Amino acid sequence: MDFISILFRLTLGTGLGLLVGLQRERESRLAGLRTFSLITLFGFLAGLMSPMLGGWPVGMGLLAVALLLIAGNYFARVEAEADPGLTTEVAALMMYGIGAYLALGDPTVAVALGATVAALLAFKGEIHALARKFTENDVKAIMQFSLLSLVILPALPDRAFGPYNVVNPRQVWWMVVLIVGVGLSGFVAHKFVSAGAGVAMNGLLGGAVSSTATSVSAARGAASRLISPAQSAAVILIASCVSLVRVAVELAITSPPLLWAGAAGLLAIFLPLAVSGFHLVWRSSGPSPERSLSNPSQLRGAILFAALYAGILLATAAVNAHLGAGALYWLALVSGLTDMDAITLSTARLVSTGVVETVQGWRMVVLAAAANLAGKAAFVALLGTREVIRHIALPFVVSLAAAVFLVLWR
Repeated sequence: MDFISILFRLTLGTGLGLLVGLQRERESRLAGLRTFSLITLFGFLAGLMSPMLGGWPVGMGLLAVALLLIAGNYFARVEAEADPGLTTEVAALMMYGIGAYLALGDPTVAVALGATVAALLAFKGEIHALARKFTENDVKAIMQFSLLSLVILPALPDRAFGPYNVVNPRQVWWMVVLIVGVGLSGFVAHKFVSAGAGVAMNGLLGGAVSSTATSVSAARGAASRLISPAQSAAVILIASCVSLVRVAVELAITSPPLLWAGAAGLLAIFLPLAVSGFHLVWRSSGPSPERSLSNPSQLRGAILFAALYAGILLATAAVNAHLGAGALYWLALVSGLTDMDAITLSTARLVSTGVVETVQGWRMVVLAAAANLAGKAAFVALLGTREVIRHIALPFVVSLAAAVFLVLWR
């Protein structure tokens, strides 16, 4: 293996150790985040030495770890109050292994391993404090995302099926992983922000998970007088901005040419919302709205999104083949009313495969964004108060007018 390949595997091994350790941190007194990471790194190191020394490093390393676990369990039973931590023992094994490898292998790899071990040991307090912030639901969300991305995704076939040859199961599920990953980032990030962090942060984090759900929650909060109309409007406006940033990120990953083609339209929608939203943040005062975010990595929700995405792929290909570009725009408007992600990713996929032209694609994305904004306005009108509507009316109208103008005349 070359150096880059070894570092990649080192990073992957550390991540897997942290993943398992995160789950066991709350369940076991014997081993947690750091110990599982160090055990994984030790196994990786033993594997690296095997081509040079034969199978002995792996076998002896496994025996050493097993003996440590047996000893730790023994002392845990004998002294119920004692903390049979294994970090020092595993770290000692690691350093022994690093020393052996340093004599035979690449010194740069040995330095990287040593630095990783040192960092895990030095940041003990920070790592444990981080783990304590996670609730059982947070850990479950991370494990469910691991199921979606590491188990289901590689098992799916990587070829197109069905009519119009546009539905590739692995590509469909990759979009699910992308969307769930973005949502999970916001879901986890809100754990590290205090409840009184501010209106802007509520809008930013809520928009990262679901701007529509955040807008509905903020509108209800104003109607129940839990927050002021200005705060509610600020959360709605900022969450709507974040939804557009999500669209830009999705396009940057799946179809950069489509992002550049539609950047002016997305920016025209974004700017009025951002200016008005942060102006309201600057003016508003009082307690921040409560954040109540749902787990974005539930398997049921992932399957529903996959079905929606695949359905839009098929519908777009069929409409383009039989009804023409005009009907595509109506499809984008209807799809965007409730969900921006599926229509954005399906359009990007069809543009990248040549089924839809780039100029049609960016117009579809901009129209879907406008429809999504109109859908939020309808929810706010039904669930909010007149004051909230008055705060969001002008930026919403300006953004919608800008989107329509660009689609019609650009």
